[in-house]
Amino acid sequence: MSQPASRRSRRQFLSAMAKTAAAATLAPGVVQAAGTPFHILKPPAYSPNDNIQFALIGAGGMGNADTSTAVSVPGFKLVAACDLYDGRLNDIKNKYGKDIFTTRDYKEILSRKDIDAVIVATPDHWHQEISIAAMNAGKAVYCEKPMVHDITEGSAVVDAQTRNKVAFQVGSQGMSSLGNEKARELLAAGAIGQLNYAEGFWARNTPGGAWQYDMPADASEKTVDWKRFLKNYPDRPFDPKRFFRWRCYRDYGTGVSGDLFVHLFSSLHYITGSMGPNKIMATGGLRYWKDGRDVPDILLGMFDYPETATHPAFNLSLRVNFVDGTSDSTYLRLVGNEGSLTVEWDKVTLTKNFSYPPENYASILKSRQYTPDYDRKKMNGPDTVVYKAEDGYKGAHYDHFYHWAQGIRNGKPVIEDALFGYRAAAPALLCNDSYFQEKAIKWDPVKLKLIS
Repeated sequence: MSQPASRRSRRQFLSAMAKTAAAATLAPGVVQAAGTPFHILKPPAYSPNDNIQFALIGAGGMGNADTSTAVSVPGFKLVAACDLYDGRLNDIKNKYGKDIFTTRDYKEILSRKDIDAVIVATPDHWHQEISIAAMNAGKAVYCEKPMVHDITEGSAVVDAQTRNKVAFQVGSQGMSSLGNEKARELLAAGAIGQLNYAEGFWARNTPGGAWQYDMPADASEKTVDWKRFLKNYPDRPFDPKRFFRWRCYRDYGTGVSGDLFVHLFSSLHYITGSMGPNKIMATGGLRYWKDGRDVPDILLGMFDYPETATHPAFNLSLRVNFVDGTSDSTYLRLVGNEGSLTVEWDKVTLTKNFSYPPENYASILKSRQYTPDYDRKKMNGPDTVVYKAEDGYKGAHYDHFYHWAQGIRNGKPVIEDALFGYRAAAPALLCNDSYFQEKAIKWDPVKLKLIS
């Protein structure tokens, strides 16, 4: 994008363009996310000079998936990429064009004036540093989940977004799904009565699903910036397993909880309006994928959610199983006294059931008994109602990037900002701490601090 004659900055120009785009608003497209509204706008038509020019930092599997989605959203253009393995940078050029600027040093990306936004899809231990540096450089940021690698890192990211006032979106893409929106609406309408329990499950049974990612044959200290990858963690000889399968190691990743539980926390918090649990307990073990990893392949978490203005007190149980011989599956289910909601990104299943009151239930039992006069039956509604997305729905991943684009262009709050992302990451990270420390952990989800 060329600089206007008035020498306004690129960001000022994008903001000015957004005023025109805002006229195309869909009515009445406003959704409430944990107290923060975001607006769904009709996509305007963009000319080549109207693009949000972005860079990818971390060109692994998730970074490539994010980039493919981003460039499918009108108005996004990839102009640069950063990775510590040369082969990935070559692949980016082959896929998106030889003119893509590539580097091993993310600071070269942030110094470029032609870049409006960055996708941070690095290993978890780099999320905080790069995200803060990018926001300080005036860039919008899409940071993969979990937002931070350690519980102590979150506040600094929240402060950076508050201070820089940029569009910072955390990449739990299910947050933007039609399924989440419908579940939130149904819960608020009392469809399942009083929420008292929720559960989530993620199952995998393949080497790739268990993070045994491919390791390129040419991987070496010549093609990989090994020392930079290690950051401030212990120095050790080059190990392609640690570089390409970083999720398996606590130094660089956050285990199954940070990879998968965080999705379930994000959706649950959005649907219920919750800030998080105040008690976290975990157990599990390394049962099958004994390939050198130091994180469990089966993890069970239990969480106490206190009563708030938006929801009653309830309990949550989560589990991940990388040794599931039945099938790969995932679900999030909210259970109330009158039924349940099973939430998927493009579908919600509402199941209704009869509920006895907590008191005076004897009178209900009596009224349901057969009477000699005439036990006339009545017309019942369906026990189960399934809400499905319309054909052609582009999916949660597309929606998440679309909402981020609107945040960049129009200054609207994104659906998963740094504060929301921290509150979703915190119980996931504390679940790991509970597992490794073998104790329950208490947490203040409002003040965002540990309770002694």
